[in-house]
Amino acid sequence: MPSYSDVQKAVRVEKLRLWFAWLAGNIIMAIIANATKDIAVVSVLTQILLVVVFLALTVALFRTTSALNRRATAARREVLGEDYPG
Repeated sequence: MPSYSDVQKAVRVEKLRLWFAWLAGNIIMAIIANATKDIAVVSVLTQILLVVVFLALTVALFRTTSALNRRATAARREVLGEDYPG
């Protein structure tokens, strides 16, 4: 069974990876939107896609972060006992 410290470190690393993936995905989409800005129809489609991708990545980020926080809380309670206020 992993210790609470191991779980906490793993959660921290996963959160960092999630934020990096979110940022990278949004930067890539912004580059694509910028590259197509001179083409009328494609520009509108890529801007719409930019908003959709941003929202999808943001929702996924916060849902996964919440799941990781629940896992860390469960590990903390397992190690420290049910009476722990956190």
